[in-house]
Amino acid sequence: MGRGYPKVTGVLPVGLENATKVIGNVIHTVKEYVMVIQLHDVVNEESLRRAVEYFKGEIYQRPPLRSSVKRTLRKRNVYEIELLEYRDKFALVRVLSDPGTYMRKIAHDIGLILGVGAHMRELRRTRTGPFKEDETLSTMQEVMEAVTLWREKGDERLLRRVVQPVEVSVVHLPKVMVLDTAVDAIAHGANLAAPGVASVTSDVRRGFAVAVFTLKGELVSLGVSQHDAAEIKNMNKGIVVKTKRVYMQPGIYPQAWKRQVSKS
Repeated sequence: MGRGYPKVTGVLPVGLENATKVIGNVIHTVKEYVMVIQLHDVVNEESLRRAVEYFKGEIYQRPPLRSSVKRTLRKRNVYEIELLEYRDKFALVRVLSDPGTYMRKIAHDIGLILGVGAHMRELRRTRTGPFKEDETLSTMQEVMEAVTLWREKGDERLLRRVVQPVEVSVVHLPKVMVLDTAVDAIAHGANLAAPGVASVTSDVRRGFAVAVFTLKGELVSLGVSQHDAAEIKNMNKGIVVKTKRVYMQPGIYPQAWKRQVSKS
């Protein structure tokens, strides 16, 4: 993990088969890192702490020379940043930020503010969206053992622990629950209309991504909400969600939409 810097480890979500459709919504979410910054000279700890806190909030960054994106100035949000430990010239710093925020650039800039120079020594990603290192991370060794146990003895218990249901990938998104009669139409790529809505979470906002679920908690699709939650609750007609990615296979739920067409 980490094409631009080799000393990077940590959480990397991997989608299997149909679940790859939702990986984009996982990758482009908040990320948490813990990095070791090596200062090029010893500084006062309080000065270091102030320099670290300077990067909290909206910041401007130009990607470093060794990066996989165009080196244009861009804005990123740093939601949380704190100095965890400082010994000699080494600082341990935790950062929660927008995706695409370069940690090695923050390390470099902290050195500039302190006037001594600095570079990132190591980096570990401890969270990507809903996936956290201390809750959902599995090593490749654990995956191999789970697959071997399943193939040789038919025991799925370990495999079910290392492979998470696709619904876990979208727990961070606002949600729209739909009636059973609307599921198959969405599975065929249709947009979600107001009569098919059973309920919505209060964080649904116009123009933002939402996850569409059945009443049983199965992921049907991902889309973009056309209204806020309060508006949707009072709607009797009109499109509520424009479908972008369909996860559920057609034919699992009754084709009520076809019967309605034939009656008309």
